[in-house]
Amino acid sequence: MTFIAYERSVLRKTALSATMALAVLTGLTAAATAETIRLGNEGTYPPFSMVNAAGDLVGLEPDLARAMCERMGVDCEIQVMTFKALVPSMLQGKFDVLISQITPTAERKEKMLFSRRIIANPMVFLVPTDFDAPMTQEGLAGKGMKLALQSGGAHIKMAKDMFGDSVEYVLYDNPDQFHLDMQAGRVNMSFEAKLNAEVEFLSKDAGKGFKITEGEYWIGEPDVPENERGLAWAVRKDDPELVKRMDAALESLIADCTYTEIRKKYLEINTLPEDAACESKVN
Repeated sequence: MTFIAYERSVLRKTALSATMALAVLTGLTAAATAETIRLGNEGTYPPFSMVNAAGDLVGLEPDLARAMCERMGVDCEIQVMTFKALVPSMLQGKFDVLISQITPTAERKEKMLFSRRIIANPMVFLVPTDFDAPMTQEGLAGKGMKLALQSGGAHIKMAKDMFGDSVEYVLYDNPDQFHLDMQAGRVNMSFEAKLNAEVEFLSKDAGKGFKITEGEYWIGEPDVPENERGLAWAVRKDDPELVKRMDAALESLIADCTYTEIRKKYLEINTLPEDAACESKVN
C-alpha cells in the first residue's frame, strides 16, 4: 500500500470512527434528555389495575398508560399507592398524571385538569338478593344496613346525601376488602363501580348472595350528557399541554383499536362506546 492509499484508509477509518462516536453520543444525549412522566395508580382495583403473581402492575389502566406513553414518545414511571392518597400526592407534585379512573366532579375540576374519558363505569348499589326495600332514607331506616364505600371517592358524599343517618358507613381502601366483608356478613351493601362489581364479585361464588339494585348513578356534574359521562385521568391545573398530548395519544389508541386489544385482555365488556366499534376487528 502506498503512503497516499494508506493515508486515505486511515482518514476513512478515522471519519467512520468519528461518525460512530457521534452517533453513540447523540443516542446517549437523547436517552439522557428523554422526557419522563411520573404516573400514579392504586394497583388494587381489578380488572383495571392489580399486581400479578410476578409482582408486576397490570390491568387495563396500567397497560393503556404504557401504550399512551409510547405514542407520546416519553418514558413513564408508575407509582402505586392507595386511592385516597392519589389526588393529594399528585397535587403535591409527587407524580404528574393520575391514571386511576376518577369522576371529573366540579370540586375536582377546581384543582385538576382531566383527560378525555377513559372508561364508562357508572356507580351501582349492591344489596342482598332477598332485599327489596326502597333505596331511600326512609326505606333503609331501621334495617341495620352497613354500607361499604371506598375511601377517597366522590361517591361518598352522594351516598350520605341519599341516606343520611339511616345506614352505617364503613370505609375501605379498596373493593377487594369490602367484598370480603360482604361475604363474611360484616357489611351488607356497597356503592361501587358497576363493571368491577360484575366482573370481580357478582360473577364469582363470593357474590352469589348479592344483586345490583335498579338504577345507575352518575356522580359527576348533572349537566353532562349521558353519552359523554365517564371516568378520566387527571393532571395538575398548571399543565394543560400535557392533557392535550395525552388526549391525542389516547384518541389514536382508540381509533386504531389498540384500546380494545388491551381491554379484551381483562374484560369482555365494552368499556367505551367507541370501543364497541372495534369489537369485531380484534380477536
